[in-house]
Amino acid sequence: MSDGPWAVAWRRLRRDRAAVVSACVLLAIVLGCALAPLYARHVAGSDPFRPNLDGSVVIGGRTLDILQAADNPLHLGSAPIGATWHGAYFLGADGQGRDVAARLLYGGRNSLLIAGAATVVCLALAALVGIVAGYAGGWTDQILSRLLDILWAFPVYLLAISLSVVLISQGLQLGPFTIEADSLLLPIAIIGIVYVPYAARPVRGQVLALAQSEFVLAAQCLGVGSRRILLRDILPNVASTLIVFAPLIMALNLLTESALSFLQIGVQPPAASWGTIIADGQTLIYVRPLVAVAPGVMIVATVLALNVLGDGLRDALDTRAKLRV
Repeated sequence: MSDGPWAVAWRRLRRDRAAVVSACVLLAIVLGCALAPLYARHVAGSDPFRPNLDGSVVIGGRTLDILQAADNPLHLGSAPIGATWHGAYFLGADGQGRDVAARLLYGGRNSLLIAGAATVVCLALAALVGIVAGYAGGWTDQILSRLLDILWAFPVYLLAISLSVVLISQGLQLGPFTIEADSLLLPIAIIGIVYVPYAARPVRGQVLALAQSEFVLAAQCLGVGSRRILLRDILPNVASTLIVFAPLIMALNLLTESALSFLQIGVQPPAASWGTIIADGQTLIYVRPLVAVAPGVMIVATVLALNVLGDGLRDALDTRAKLRV
């Protein structure tokens, strides 16, 4: 008895070494960020959200001030402590004396949470709009397609920045429910909406083709209801497309979240994200470059791993992909 298409796809994916390595890298990043509270409490021994300009730390038996004389010939001004490569202040401190490594993990939790949740929102809306538009056709398709065209007409970052500026300044009121300006739900909703056309259009095109396929037409002739056809015939065939889109959309969402947070219209203090940490380190780029470089490296590593994993999923799930022996 032959294996099902999902079993075949899983075997293909496991043979793709680049995809497997990317998945392991993503898993390591997610686990590391998830363990941020344990790292801050038991390894760094500091509060990554509390300024500590007049504090000190003991490294190798030596007591070092968090705020030190600047590294210039005249030693004018001051700069936070650099990387110690020990448990406390492993990557040094930022401009307010906070542990960069601990903030990096905490910021990663918010960045990954926003990017992941926004991906779920985006793909859920894209699947709903694409399936309904492609299967219903007629005026329904025309109206939904024009709405997608309107969203498509706006540059992604311009639309995201415009929505963020408005909502961050006053929050969002939805009937009896109020979403505060510093809630993570705002960037999740904004980022999730702006990328809907990019996934909904391919889904709609695939559903248009499926609606004219023999098995769907046969089901309609037998009197099978539209709801059953959508759930049993259309959605399973669209699922592979949505799975392939997931890591690619999440990579775009992560970049967008980082850009919004860097501009101070994404994650709001005292919370942190990789974008806000880069913004905190831009004034220290010449004296303590790790403050800005470290979150940048994490963003690059995560986006690269997501894109490689997305390529692996596409090759594994695409029946027209080259055969693997």
